[in-house]
Amino acid sequence: MASQVFYEDLRGTPKDPNFKRFARLLDAVDLKSTIARKKKRPLVAIKLHFGERGNTAYIRPIYLRQVVDKVWNYGGRPFLTDANTLYVGTRAEAVSHLTTAIQNGFAYAVVNAPLIIADGLTGTAEIEVEINQEQFISVYLSEAIVLADSFISLAHFKGHELTGFGGTIKNVGMGSASRKGKLAQHSNISPQINQKKCTGCGDCVAHCAQQAIKINPETEKAVIDPKKCVGCAECILVCPYGNIEIQWNESIPIFLKKMVEYTYGVLKDKQDRAIFINFITQVSPACDCYPHNDAPIVGDLGILASRDPVAIDQAAADLVNQSPGLPGCSLKDTSPGADKFRDLYPKVDWEIQLDYAEQIGLGTRQYELIKI
Repeated sequence: MASQVFYEDLRGTPKDPNFKRFARLLDAVDLKSTIARKKKRPLVAIKLHFGERGNTAYIRPIYLRQVVDKVWNYGGRPFLTDANTLYVGTRAEAVSHLTTAIQNGFAYAVVNAPLIIADGLTGTAEIEVEINQEQFISVYLSEAIVLADSFISLAHFKGHELTGFGGTIKNVGMGSASRKGKLAQHSNISPQINQKKCTGCGDCVAHCAQQAIKINPETEKAVIDPKKCVGCAECILVCPYGNIEIQWNESIPIFLKKMVEYTYGVLKDKQDRAIFINFITQVSPACDCYPHNDAPIVGDLGILASRDPVAIDQAAADLVNQSPGLPGCSLKDTSPGADKFRDLYPKVDWEIQLDYAEQIGLGTRQYELIKI
């Protein structure tokens, strides 16, 4: 059975501006029903990507205000949230992450809700959730995401070098994982220390709860014992010189399945209390995690909303692929109907994530597009 995906294009008029149409989109997907629960004033996690400092393709904060105001009106307690990054950038720990979010426009005065970094100060505030799937028995999710009563995903739909495209599934599965969970998806071995650059300062040794790192007395360099390492990835963050690195060794098909299973973990107890929104605007060829963004590959197509995380990503991918590519962008083939994501990343089979998500019961690739 096809799932409903509601669609708003961006053809606003003075009598019917985009904000009014976006409000109707939220009503169509029945945002209220995800919050109207017996629990008094439920906590509502609004999961988004605040954008790396220097990137300008992320969702505009004023749209978040529309969602937040409705949640307050429905009796919920909304908070905007994302989890810290695995790589070292401007969102690797909560202080820098919050600073970046505010500098990118997500201040309380704009969005009318507090910002909470879901996995705490350094990415270790996590909860293990049992899922019993093909790749993982348990997943490690950000504490604030798990403890929230309701879940709203707002994803900027764009290209991505590991997933083909990044939409709802990536925003939920990758974005809600703790540091340990992110590492588990990207790699199946422990981080590595750059022996040429290591200064032997010992900061990583002091912070390793598993005592998996020690200073080699012969070289006076830090080394990791892979048998003791549990993959928390905290050492990557605490190294003051950035000399501890992820070993990006996971194959793309397995990585995609792992990401989908993390999405399953997030929604395991929230599927009837979750909605998903994709902004198909400023569709950049790469992730918002970069401190820059390339020219959009297609024009602004609109906003989608659904209760089905698989259907909404399928619909967004179809709309992008059906559209003509923009002149001067990074696409080789800009013709309507061309697979834009395989053009950008020919080695990535982006459909694996949708097929596997459908297989484990997250939703369906069949959808009915309903224009608002």
